[in-house]
Amino acid sequence: MADSCSGNEQTNVLKSILETVQSLKQDQLDLSSRLNSFQHETQSALLSLQSQASLHASTGFSPHLNASHLSSPTRKSLDMSFKVYSSGMSESAVESDSDADTAAANKTYKAMTTTAVTKMPTAAGKLPQNATSPGTSSVQPLYNHRIVLTTYPGQVGINPISLQWGATEPLVRGPIVASRHHGSLTMRNAIGAHGGAYSIYRALAVAIGDLEPNYKPNLVHTEPVVNIGPFPSWSDPHRIVSMDPWGHAVQEVFKAQIEKGIDVRPTIAITKAHMQLAEIESLVKSGSLKVDGKVVLDDRGQLMVVKAAVEPVWFLPGIAERFKCDETTLRRCLFEDTGGMYPELITRPDLKVFLPPIGGLSIYIFGNPQFISDPTKHLTLRVHDECNGSDVFGSDICTCRPYLIYGIEEAIRAAQTDNGVGVIVYFRKEGRALGEVTKYLVYNARKRAEGGDTAANYFQRTEDVAGVKDMRFQATMPDVLHWLGIQKIDRMISMSNMKYDAIVGSGIPIVERVEIPASMLPPDSQVEIDAKIASGYFSSSKTTAALNLSHIKGRTWDDISH
Repeated sequence: MADSCSGNEQTNVLKSILETVQSLKQDQLDLSSRLNSFQHETQSALLSLQSQASLHASTGFSPHLNASHLSSPTRKSLDMSFKVYSSGMSESAVESDSDADTAAANKTYKAMTTTAVTKMPTAAGKLPQNATSPGTSSVQPLYNHRIVLTTYPGQVGINPISLQWGATEPLVRGPIVASRHHGSLTMRNAIGAHGGAYSIYRALAVAIGDLEPNYKPNLVHTEPVVNIGPFPSWSDPHRIVSMDPWGHAVQEVFKAQIEKGIDVRPTIAITKAHMQLAEIESLVKSGSLKVDGKVVLDDRGQLMVVKAAVEPVWFLPGIAERFKCDETTLRRCLFEDTGGMYPELITRPDLKVFLPPIGGLSIYIFGNPQFISDPTKHLTLRVHDECNGSDVFGSDICTCRPYLIYGIEEAIRAAQTDNGVGVIVYFRKEGRALGEVTKYLVYNARKRAEGGDTAANYFQRTEDVAGVKDMRFQATMPDVLHWLGIQKIDRMISMSNMKYDAIVGSGIPIVERVEIPASMLPPDSQVEIDAKIASGYFSSSKTTAALNLSHIKGRTWDDISH
Protein backbone atom coordinates (compact mmCIF):
# COMPACT_ATOMS: atom_id res chain seq x y z
CA MET A 1 0.00 0.00 0.00
CA ALA A 2 2.77 2.40 0.96
CA ASP A 3 4.65 1.59 -2.27
CA SER A 4 1.50 2.32 -4.28
CA CYS A 5 1.03 5.72 -2.61
CA SER A 6 4.69 6.53 -3.14
CA GLY A 7 4.38 5.66 -6.84
CA ASN A 8 1.32 7.90 -7.24
CA GLU A 9 3.13 10.78 -5.57
CA GLN A 10 6.11 10.39 -7.89
CA THR A 11 3.78 10.30 -10.90
CA ASN A 12 2.07 13.49 -9.75
CA VAL A 13 5.41 15.23 -9.18
CA LEU A 14 6.69 14.22 -12.62
CA LYS A 15 3.43 15.34 -14.19
CA SER A 16 3.70 18.71 -12.45
CA ILE A 17 7.31 19.13 -13.62
CA LEU A 18 6.32 18.27 -17.20
CA GLU A 19 3.48 20.80 -17.15
CA THR A 20 5.83 23.46 -15.81
CA VAL A 21 8.40 22.75 -18.55
CA GLN A 22 5.70 22.90 -21.24
CA SER A 23 4.46 26.18 -19.79
CA LEU A 24 7.95 27.62 -19.84
CA LYS A 25 8.43 26.54 -23.46
CA GLN A 26 5.16 28.21 -24.43
CA ASP A 27 6.14 31.40 -22.58
CA GLN A 28 9.45 31.40 -24.43
CA LEU A 29 7.73 30.97 -27.78
CA ASP A 30 5.33 33.80 -26.95
CA LEU A 31 8.23 36.05 -25.95
CA SER A 32 10.12 35.22 -29.14
CA SER A 33 7.02 36.01 -31.20
CA ARG A 34 6.51 39.36 -29.47
CA LEU A 35 10.19 40.23 -29.93
CA ASN A 36 10.05 39.50 -33.66
CA SER A 37 6.90 41.58 -33.96
CA PHE A 38 8.53 44.43 -32.11
CA GLN A 39 11.64 44.30 -34.34
CA HIS A 40 9.53 44.42 -37.53
CA GLU A 41 7.51 47.32 -36.13
CA THR A 42 10.70 49.15 -35.24
CA GLN A 43 12.19 48.54 -38.69
CA SER A 44 9.10 49.94 -40.38
CA ALA A 45 9.01 53.00 -38.18
CA LEU A 46 12.70 53.64 -38.78
CA LEU A 47 12.31 53.57 -42.54
CA SER A 48 9.52 56.10 -42.26
CA LEU A 49 11.51 58.39 -40.02
CA GLN A 50 14.59 58.09 -42.23
CA SER A 51 12.57 59.17 -45.25
CA GLN A 52 11.27 62.23 -43.41
CA ALA A 53 14.77 63.03 -42.18
CA SER A 54 16.00 62.98 -45.78
CA LEU A 55 13.29 65.46 -46.77
CA HIS A 56 14.39 67.70 -43.93
CA ALA A 57 18.03 67.52 -45.03
CA SER A 58 17.20 68.59 -48.59
CA THR A 59 14.45 71.17 -47.95
CA GLY A 60 15.10 72.56 -44.49
CA PHE A 61 11.53 71.73 -43.40
CA SER A 62 11.22 69.73 -40.21
CA PRO A 63 9.53 66.36 -40.67
CA HIS A 64 6.20 65.81 -38.97
CA LEU A 65 6.34 63.28 -36.13
CA ASN A 66 3.21 61.89 -34.55
CA ALA A 67 3.06 62.14 -30.78
CA SER A 68 2.95 58.36 -30.64
CA HIS A 69 6.44 58.24 -32.14
CA LEU A 70 7.85 60.24 -29.26
CA SER A 71 6.47 58.07 -26.50
CA SER A 72 6.28 54.63 -28.07
CA PRO A 73 8.66 51.72 -27.38
CA THR A 74 9.73 52.05 -31.00
CA ARG A 75 10.90 55.62 -30.42
CA LYS A 76 12.84 54.48 -27.37
CA SER A 77 14.52 51.79 -29.44
CA LEU A 78 15.82 54.45 -31.83
CA ASP A 79 18.02 55.83 -29.05
CA MET A 80 19.62 52.41 -28.72
CA SER A 81 20.60 52.19 -32.38
CA PHE A 82 21.59 55.76 -33.27
CA LYS A 83 24.31 56.10 -35.90
CA VAL A 84 26.28 59.02 -37.34
CA TYR A 85 27.29 58.64 -40.96
CA SER A 86 30.27 60.25 -42.66
CA SER A 87 28.01 62.51 -44.71
CA GLY A 88 27.32 64.40 -41.51
CA MET A 89 23.68 63.34 -41.38
CA SER A 90 22.39 61.36 -38.44
CA GLU A 91 20.56 58.22 -39.38
CA SER A 92 19.00 55.41 -37.39
CA ALA A 93 19.09 51.75 -38.16
CA VAL A 94 18.22 48.58 -36.40
CA GLU A 95 20.48 45.65 -37.10
CA SER A 96 18.45 42.61 -38.01
CA ASP A 97 19.32 38.99 -37.42
CA SER A 98 20.44 38.25 -40.96
CA ASP A 99 22.45 39.79 -43.77
CA ALA A 100 19.40 39.45 -46.03
CA ASP A 101 17.19 41.51 -43.72
CA THR A 102 19.82 44.23 -43.38
CA ALA A 103 20.48 44.38 -47.12
CA ALA A 104 16.75 44.60 -47.88
CA ALA A 105 16.26 47.38 -45.35
CA ASN A 106 19.21 49.36 -46.75
CA LYS A 107 17.93 48.92 -50.31
CA THR A 108 14.41 50.07 -49.39
CA TYR A 109 15.78 53.02 -47.45
CA LYS A 110 18.05 54.14 -50.31
CA ALA A 111 15.22 53.92 -52.81
CA MET A 112 12.87 55.96 -50.62
CA THR A 113 15.35 58.69 -49.73
CA THR A 114 16.77 59.02 -53.24
CA THR A 115 13.27 59.46 -54.67
CA ALA A 116 12.34 61.97 -52.01
CA VAL A 117 15.42 64.09 -52.57
CA THR A 118 15.13 64.21 -56.36
CA LYS A 119 11.54 65.43 -56.07
CA MET A 120 12.50 68.42 -53.93
CA PRO A 121 14.52 70.91 -56.05
CA THR A 122 16.63 73.71 -54.62
CA ALA A 123 16.06 77.40 -55.39
CA ALA A 124 18.13 76.99 -58.52
CA GLY A 125 15.98 74.08 -59.61
CA LYS A 126 18.57 71.37 -59.01
CA LEU A 127 20.89 69.94 -56.42
CA PRO A 128 24.30 71.66 -56.17
CA GLN A 129 27.03 69.65 -57.86
CA ASN A 130 28.95 69.23 -54.61
CA ALA A 131 25.91 68.09 -52.64
CA THR A 132 25.76 64.51 -51.49
CA SER A 133 22.41 62.87 -51.19
CA PRO A 134 22.01 61.33 -47.76
CA GLY A 135 20.22 58.45 -49.42
CA THR A 136 23.30 57.49 -51.44
CA SER A 137 25.75 57.10 -48.53
CA SER A 138 28.22 54.31 -49.22
CA VAL A 139 28.67 53.60 -45.53
CA GLN A 140 27.26 50.23 -44.58
CA PRO A 141 26.44 49.02 -41.06
CA LEU A 142 29.46 47.40 -39.40
CA TYR A 143 27.44 44.67 -37.76
CA ASN A 144 24.71 42.57 -39.35
CA HIS A 145 23.05 41.42 -36.16
CA ARG A 146 21.03 43.15 -33.51
CA ILE A 147 22.67 44.59 -30.41
CA VAL A 148 22.99 42.03 -27.64
CA LEU A 149 23.44 43.83 -24.34
CA THR A 150 23.80 40.68 -22.28
CA THR A 151 23.05 36.97 -22.19
CA TYR A 152 21.68 34.55 -19.61
CA PRO A 153 22.44 30.94 -18.63
CA GLY A 154 20.01 28.54 -20.25
CA GLN A 155 19.01 31.09 -22.88
CA VAL A 156 18.07 29.56 -26.22
CA GLY A 157 21.18 29.28 -28.42
CA ILE A 158 23.62 30.02 -25.59
CA ASN A 159 26.02 27.09 -25.27
CA PRO A 160 29.41 28.10 -23.82
CA ILE A 161 32.45 25.95 -24.51
CA SER A 162 33.23 23.77 -21.51
CA LEU A 163 35.92 25.19 -19.27
CA GLN A 164 37.37 23.35 -16.27
CA TRP A 165 39.85 25.63 -14.57
CA GLY A 166 42.79 23.67 -13.15
CA ALA A 167 42.39 20.61 -15.37
CA THR A 168 45.69 18.85 -16.06
CA GLU A 169 45.17 18.52 -19.82
CA PRO A 170 44.55 21.69 -21.86
CA LEU A 171 41.86 20.06 -24.01
CA VAL A 172 39.98 19.09 -20.85
CA ARG A 173 40.50 22.57 -19.41
CA GLY A 174 39.23 24.09 -22.66
CA PRO A 175 40.17 27.31 -24.51
CA ILE A 176 39.37 30.80 -23.25
CA VAL A 177 36.85 32.33 -25.69
CA ALA A 178 35.85 35.93 -25.02
CA SER A 179 34.99 37.07 -28.55
CA ARG A 180 31.61 38.68 -29.23
CA HIS A 181 31.85 38.00 -32.95
CA HIS A 182 28.46 36.93 -34.24
CA GLY A 183 29.73 33.37 -34.69
CA SER A 184 31.32 33.21 -31.23
CA LEU A 185 28.80 35.00 -29.05
CA THR A 186 26.79 31.89 -28.26
CA MET A 187 29.83 29.81 -27.30
CA ARG A 188 31.96 32.34 -25.42
CA ASN A 189 32.96 31.14 -21.97
CA ALA A 190 34.63 34.27 -20.66
CA ILE A 191 33.46 37.78 -19.81
CA GLY A 192 35.40 40.81 -21.05
CA ALA A 193 37.64 41.33 -24.06
CA HIS A 194 41.14 40.41 -25.12
CA GLY A 195 43.73 43.16 -24.88
CA GLY A 196 42.44 44.68 -21.67
CA ALA A 197 42.34 48.47 -21.97
CA TYR A 198 43.63 48.19 -25.55
CA SER A 199 40.30 46.71 -26.63
CA ILE A 200 39.07 50.32 -26.73
CA TYR A 201 41.65 51.17 -29.39
CA ARG A 202 40.57 48.10 -31.33
CA ALA A 203 37.01 49.43 -31.25
CA LEU A 204 38.23 52.77 -32.62
CA ALA A 205 40.10 50.98 -35.42
CA VAL A 206 36.87 49.20 -36.34
CA ALA A 207 34.84 52.40 -36.13
CA ILE A 208 37.08 54.30 -38.58
CA GLY A 209 37.31 51.37 -40.98
CA ASP A 210 40.93 50.36 -40.36
CA LEU A 211 39.99 46.96 -38.96
CA GLU A 212 37.36 44.43 -39.91
CA PRO A 213 34.96 43.85 -36.99
CA ASN A 214 35.32 40.07 -37.32
CA TYR A 215 39.09 39.99 -37.96
CA LYS A 216 40.88 37.04 -36.39
CA PRO A 217 44.66 37.12 -35.91
CA ASN A 218 46.97 35.09 -38.14
CA LEU A 219 49.04 33.20 -35.57
CA VAL A 220 51.49 31.56 -37.99
CA HIS A 221 55.07 31.75 -36.62
CA THR A 222 53.97 33.44 -33.38
CA GLU A 223 54.82 30.48 -31.12
CA PRO A 224 57.06 31.00 -28.05
CA VAL A 225 60.81 31.07 -28.66
CA VAL A 226 61.48 28.96 -25.54
CA ASN A 227 59.45 26.32 -23.75
CA ILE A 228 57.84 27.22 -20.43
CA GLY A 229 56.11 24.40 -18.52
CA PRO A 230 53.84 22.70 -18.06
CA PHE A 231 54.37 22.51 -14.30
CA PRO A 232 52.24 20.89 -11.58
CA SER A 233 51.14 24.36 -10.42
CA TRP A 234 49.28 24.82 -13.72
CA SER A 235 46.75 22.19 -12.73
CA ASP A 236 46.17 23.55 -9.23
CA PRO A 237 42.98 25.68 -9.40
CA HIS A 238 44.03 27.48 -6.21
CA ARG A 239 47.62 28.22 -7.24
CA ILE A 240 47.08 30.20 -10.44
CA VAL A 241 43.88 32.27 -10.67
CA SER A 242 44.89 35.53 -12.37
CA MET A 243 46.37 34.33 -15.68
CA ASP A 244 45.83 31.52 -18.18
CA PRO A 245 48.69 28.99 -17.78
CA TRP A 246 48.10 27.83 -21.37
CA GLY A 247 47.84 31.36 -22.74
CA HIS A 248 51.16 31.14 -24.62
CA ALA A 249 50.42 27.77 -26.24
CA VAL A 250 46.99 28.20 -27.80
CA GLN A 251 48.47 28.02 -31.30
CA GLU A 252 49.47 24.44 -30.55
CA VAL A 253 47.11 22.99 -27.93
CA PHE A 254 43.94 24.55 -29.36
CA LYS A 255 44.95 24.30 -33.02
CA ALA A 256 41.91 22.20 -33.94
CA GLN A 257 39.50 24.71 -32.39
CA ILE A 258 41.19 27.61 -34.18
CA GLU A 259 40.99 25.77 -37.51
CA LYS A 260 37.25 25.32 -36.92
CA GLY A 261 36.90 29.08 -36.74
CA ILE A 262 36.68 29.47 -32.96
CA ASP A 263 38.31 32.76 -31.97
CA VAL A 264 40.94 31.54 -29.50
CA ARG A 265 43.64 34.13 -28.81
CA PRO A 266 46.95 34.03 -26.91
CA THR A 267 47.11 35.92 -23.63
CA ILE A 268 50.87 35.34 -23.26
CA ALA A 269 53.67 35.92 -25.78
CA ILE A 270 57.31 34.87 -25.35
CA THR A 271 60.15 36.28 -27.44
CA LYS A 272 63.87 37.16 -27.39
CA ALA A 273 65.44 40.61 -27.48
CA HIS A 274 68.49 42.73 -26.88
CA MET A 275 68.16 45.51 -24.30
CA GLN A 276 70.44 48.39 -23.43
CA LEU A 277 70.40 50.66 -20.39
CA ALA A 278 72.70 53.62 -19.67
CA GLU A 279 73.38 52.48 -16.11
CA ILE A 280 74.34 48.97 -17.24
CA GLU A 281 76.63 50.41 -19.90
CA SER A 282 78.39 52.42 -17.18
CA LEU A 283 78.83 49.32 -15.04
CA VAL A 284 80.34 47.45 -18.01
CA LYS A 285 82.72 50.28 -18.89
CA SER A 286 83.81 50.58 -15.25
CA GLY A 287 84.56 46.85 -15.15
CA SER A 288 81.90 46.12 -12.52
CA LEU A 289 80.05 43.89 -15.00
CA LYS A 290 81.95 41.67 -17.42
CA VAL A 291 81.26 41.05 -21.09
CA ASP A 292 80.63 37.33 -21.46
CA GLY A 293 79.07 37.19 -24.92
CA LYS A 294 76.02 35.36 -23.58
CA VAL A 295 74.27 37.70 -21.16
CA VAL A 296 76.33 40.88 -21.58
CA LEU A 297 77.09 40.94 -25.29
CA ASP A 298 79.50 43.86 -25.72
CA ASP A 299 81.17 46.83 -24.03
CA ARG A 300 78.09 48.99 -24.67
CA GLY A 301 76.25 46.84 -22.17
CA GLN A 302 73.87 45.19 -24.61
CA LEU A 303 72.02 42.38 -22.89
CA MET A 304 70.48 39.19 -24.26
CA VAL A 305 67.10 38.49 -22.68
CA VAL A 306 64.08 36.28 -23.07
CA LYS A 307 60.94 38.25 -22.33
CA ALA A 308 57.26 37.51 -22.01
CA ALA A 309 54.11 39.62 -21.92
CA VAL A 310 51.10 38.42 -19.93
CA GLU A 311 47.51 39.65 -20.06
CA PRO A 312 45.34 39.04 -16.98
CA VAL A 313 42.76 36.25 -17.10
CA TRP A 314 40.83 35.98 -13.84
CA PHE A 315 39.17 32.84 -12.53
CA LEU A 316 36.57 34.62 -10.42
CA PRO A 317 36.00 31.94 -7.75
CA GLY A 318 39.77 31.80 -7.21
CA ILE A 319 40.11 35.58 -7.12
CA ALA A 320 37.33 35.80 -4.54
CA GLU A 321 38.97 33.09 -2.45
CA ARG A 322 42.36 34.79 -2.68
CA PHE A 323 40.96 38.11 -1.45
CA LYS A 324 38.71 36.47 1.14
CA CYS A 325 35.41 37.77 -0.23
CA ASP A 326 32.44 35.97 -1.76
CA GLU A 327 32.14 35.70 -5.53
CA THR A 328 28.78 37.47 -5.67
CA THR A 329 30.17 40.54 -3.91
CA LEU A 330 33.24 40.50 -6.15
CA ARG A 331 31.10 40.36 -9.30
CA ARG A 332 28.87 43.21 -8.12
CA CYS A 333 31.83 45.43 -7.25
CA LEU A 334 33.52 44.73 -10.60
CA PHE A 335 30.27 45.54 -12.39
CA GLU A 336 29.68 48.79 -10.51
CA ASP A 337 33.23 50.13 -10.59
CA THR A 338 33.66 49.50 -14.32
CA GLY A 339 30.64 51.70 -15.01
CA GLY A 340 28.41 48.71 -15.72
CA MET A 341 30.48 47.79 -18.78
CA TYR A 342 30.17 44.06 -18.16
CA PRO A 343 26.55 43.13 -17.35
CA GLU A 344 27.36 39.44 -17.72
CA LEU A 345 29.22 39.68 -14.42
CA ILE A 346 25.69 39.80 -13.01
CA THR A 347 23.60 37.91 -15.56
CA ARG A 348 26.02 35.03 -16.25
CA PRO A 349 27.08 33.45 -12.95
CA ASP A 350 27.88 30.34 -14.97
CA LEU A 351 30.78 32.15 -16.69
CA LYS A 352 33.65 31.96 -14.21
CA VAL A 353 36.43 33.64 -16.23
CA PHE A 354 36.84 37.41 -16.62
CA LEU A 355 39.35 39.32 -18.77
CA PRO A 356 39.67 42.57 -16.79
CA PRO A 357 40.43 45.90 -18.55
CA ILE A 358 43.70 46.42 -16.68
CA GLY A 359 47.38 46.25 -17.50
CA GLY A 360 49.23 42.96 -17.36
CA LEU A 361 52.87 42.22 -16.67
CA SER A 362 56.20 41.63 -18.39
CA ILE A 363 58.88 39.07 -17.56
CA TYR A 364 62.58 39.54 -18.34
CA ILE A 365 64.81 36.47 -18.06
CA PHE A 366 68.61 36.77 -17.88
CA GLY A 367 70.39 33.49 -18.52
CA ASN A 368 69.01 30.01 -19.11
CA PRO A 369 65.19 29.95 -18.76
CA GLN A 370 65.30 26.25 -17.88
CA PHE A 371 67.13 27.09 -14.64
CA ILE A 372 64.13 29.02 -13.28
CA SER A 373 62.16 25.94 -12.24
CA ASP A 374 65.19 23.98 -11.02
CA PRO A 375 65.55 24.33 -7.24
CA THR A 376 69.21 23.23 -7.45
CA LYS A 377 70.00 26.41 -9.40
CA HIS A 378 70.46 29.90 -7.98
CA LEU A 379 67.60 32.32 -8.71
CA THR A 380 67.77 36.09 -8.25
CA LEU A 381 64.39 37.81 -8.60
CA ARG A 382 62.89 41.27 -8.46
CA VAL A 383 59.15 41.87 -8.66
CA HIS A 384 58.67 45.51 -9.65
CA ASP A 385 55.48 47.56 -9.85
CA GLU A 386 55.36 50.19 -12.58
CA CYS A 387 56.34 53.79 -11.85
CA ASN A 388 56.42 55.70 -15.13
CA GLY A 389 57.74 58.93 -13.60
CA SER A 390 60.83 57.25 -12.18
CA ASP A 391 61.30 54.11 -14.31
CA VAL A 392 61.14 56.03 -17.60
CA PHE A 393 61.66 59.72 -16.84
CA GLY A 394 63.98 59.58 -13.85
CA SER A 395 61.94 61.41 -11.20
CA ASP A 396 63.92 61.46 -7.94
CA ILE A 397 60.99 61.54 -5.49
CA CYS A 398 61.04 57.74 -5.18
CA THR A 399 63.43 54.78 -5.38
CA CYS A 400 61.71 52.97 -8.23
CA ARG A 401 64.14 53.25 -11.15
CA PRO A 402 67.29 52.81 -9.03
CA TYR A 403 65.82 49.70 -7.41
CA LEU A 404 64.78 48.35 -10.82
CA ILE A 405 68.29 48.94 -12.21
CA TYR A 406 69.81 47.31 -9.14
CA GLY A 407 67.52 44.32 -9.65
CA ILE A 408 68.63 44.02 -13.27
CA GLU A 409 72.29 44.31 -12.25
CA GLU A 410 71.94 41.51 -9.69
CA ALA A 411 69.96 39.38 -12.17
CA ILE A 412 72.84 39.72 -14.64
CA ARG A 413 75.39 38.74 -12.00
CA ALA A 414 73.39 35.63 -11.18
CA ALA A 415 73.04 34.69 -14.86
CA GLN A 416 76.81 35.02 -15.39
CA THR A 417 77.50 32.22 -12.88
CA ASP A 418 77.49 28.58 -13.92
CA ASN A 419 74.28 27.70 -12.11
CA GLY A 420 72.40 30.99 -11.84
CA VAL A 421 69.52 32.81 -13.54
CA GLY A 422 67.93 36.20 -13.02
CA VAL A 423 64.31 37.25 -13.44
CA ILE A 424 62.57 40.62 -13.40
CA VAL A 425 58.76 40.65 -13.24
CA TYR A 426 57.30 44.07 -14.10
CA PHE A 427 53.66 44.66 -13.16
CA ARG A 428 51.52 47.44 -14.66
CA LYS A 429 50.35 48.84 -11.32
CA GLU A 430 51.12 52.52 -11.76
CA GLY A 431 51.11 54.58 -8.59
CA ARG A 432 50.44 51.59 -6.28
CA ALA A 433 47.60 50.74 -8.69
CA LEU A 434 45.94 54.09 -7.86
CA GLY A 435 46.91 55.56 -11.22
CA GLU A 436 49.23 58.34 -12.27
CA VAL A 437 46.69 61.17 -11.88
CA THR A 438 46.08 60.19 -8.26
CA LYS A 439 49.82 59.87 -7.68
CA TYR A 440 50.49 63.40 -8.91
CA LEU A 441 47.64 64.77 -6.80
CA VAL A 442 49.29 63.13 -3.80
CA TYR A 443 52.62 64.73 -4.73
CA ASN A 444 50.93 68.12 -4.67
CA ALA A 445 49.33 67.43 -1.30
CA ARG A 446 52.66 66.30 0.15
CA LYS A 447 54.60 69.32 -1.02
CA ARG A 448 51.91 71.81 0.10
CA ALA A 449 51.33 70.22 3.51
CA GLU A 450 51.74 72.34 6.60
CA GLY A 451 55.05 71.41 8.15
CA GLY A 452 56.41 70.14 4.86
CA ASP A 453 56.65 66.77 3.15
CA THR A 454 57.38 64.42 6.04
CA ALA A 455 57.77 60.67 6.31
CA ALA A 456 55.31 60.74 9.21
CA ASN A 457 52.48 61.78 6.88
CA TYR A 458 53.62 59.93 3.76
CA PHE A 459 50.81 57.36 3.69
CA GLN A 460 48.20 59.71 5.16
CA ARG A 461 48.50 62.06 2.18
CA THR A 462 47.70 59.13 -0.14
CA GLU A 463 44.73 58.07 1.96
CA ASP A 464 43.40 61.64 1.97
CA VAL A 465 43.26 61.65 -1.84
CA ALA A 466 42.57 58.00 -2.72
CA GLY A 467 40.85 56.72 0.42
CA VAL A 468 43.40 53.91 0.68
CA LYS A 469 47.18 53.90 0.81
CA ASP A 470 47.83 51.04 -1.60
CA MET A 471 45.71 49.05 -4.08
CA ARG A 472 48.37 46.77 -5.52
CA PHE A 473 47.02 43.95 -3.34
CA GLN A 474 49.85 41.47 -3.84
CA ALA A 475 47.69 38.39 -3.26
CA THR A 476 47.67 37.42 -6.95
CA MET A 477 51.25 38.52 -7.67
CA PRO A 478 52.83 35.07 -7.01
CA ASP A 479 50.71 33.46 -9.76
CA VAL A 480 53.26 34.33 -12.42
CA LEU A 481 56.05 32.84 -10.28
CA HIS A 482 54.13 29.57 -10.08
CA TRP A 483 53.54 29.74 -13.85
CA LEU A 484 57.33 29.94 -14.28
CA GLY A 485 57.67 26.85 -12.09
CA ILE A 486 59.64 28.67 -9.37
CA GLN A 487 60.16 26.53 -6.27
CA LYS A 488 62.75 28.63 -4.42
CA ILE A 489 64.09 32.19 -4.55
CA ASP A 490 67.69 32.53 -3.44
CA ARG A 491 67.93 36.35 -3.56
CA MET A 492 64.84 38.57 -3.51
CA ILE A 493 65.80 42.09 -4.53
CA SER A 494 63.03 43.79 -2.61
CA MET A 495 62.28 45.32 0.78
CA SER A 496 58.49 44.98 0.49
CA ASN A 497 56.91 43.02 3.31
CA MET A 498 53.69 42.72 1.26
CA LYS A 499 55.46 41.01 -1.63
CA TYR A 500 57.50 38.82 0.72
CA ASP A 501 54.42 37.70 2.66
CA ALA A 502 52.48 36.95 -0.53
CA ILE A 503 55.27 34.88 -2.09
CA VAL A 504 56.14 32.92 1.04
CA GLY A 505 52.45 32.48 1.82
CA SER A 506 51.95 30.91 -1.62
CA GLY A 507 54.51 28.22 -0.85
CA ILE A 508 57.74 29.62 -2.35
CA PRO A 509 60.57 30.07 0.18
CA ILE A 510 62.88 33.10 0.02
CA VAL A 511 66.44 32.55 1.24
CA GLU A 512 67.75 36.14 1.25
CA ARG A 513 66.13 39.58 1.05
CA VAL A 514 68.26 42.37 -0.43
CA GLU A 515 67.64 46.08 0.22
CA ILE A 516 68.62 48.90 -2.10
CA PRO A 517 72.13 50.26 -1.41
CA ALA A 518 72.04 53.66 0.32
CA SER A 519 74.33 55.04 -2.39
CA MET A 520 71.57 54.52 -4.99
CA LEU A 521 68.86 56.50 -3.16
CA PRO A 522 67.75 59.56 -5.16
CA PRO A 523 67.92 62.99 -3.42
CA ASP A 524 64.20 63.35 -2.65
CA SER A 525 63.37 59.71 -1.91
CA GLN A 526 64.25 59.55 1.79
CA VAL A 527 60.68 60.37 2.82
CA GLU A 528 59.33 57.40 0.86
CA ILE A 529 61.91 54.81 1.90
CA ASP A 530 61.86 55.67 5.61
CA ALA A 531 58.05 55.77 5.72
CA LYS A 532 57.97 52.30 4.12
CA ILE A 533 60.57 50.90 6.54
CA ALA A 534 58.49 52.23 9.42
CA SER A 535 55.41 50.51 7.98
CA GLY A 536 57.10 47.12 7.77
CA TYR A 537 59.57 47.13 4.86
CA PHE A 538 62.66 45.01 5.38
CA SER A 539 65.91 46.78 6.26
CA SER A 540 69.13 45.42 7.65
CA SER A 541 70.55 48.90 8.19
CA LYS A 542 67.67 50.75 9.89
CA THR A 543 65.25 49.94 12.68
CA THR A 544 61.80 51.39 13.11
CA ALA A 545 62.64 52.57 16.61
CA ALA A 546 65.55 54.64 15.33
CA LEU A 547 63.43 56.51 12.79
CA ASN A 548 62.06 59.94 13.71
CA LEU A 549 59.58 60.26 10.87
CA SER A 550 58.48 63.82 11.64
CA HIS A 551 62.05 65.04 11.13
CA ILE A 552 62.54 63.28 7.79
CA LYS A 553 61.46 65.82 5.20
CA GLY A 554 61.48 66.06 1.44
CA ARG A 555 62.48 69.16 -0.39
CA THR A 556 60.12 71.89 -1.47
CA TRP A 557 59.58 72.69 -5.12
CA ASP A 558 61.84 75.73 -4.80
CA ASP A 559 64.62 73.87 -3.00
CA ILE A 560 67.09 72.90 -5.70
CA SER A 561 69.99 72.11 -3.38
CA HIS A 562 68.25 69.56 -1.12
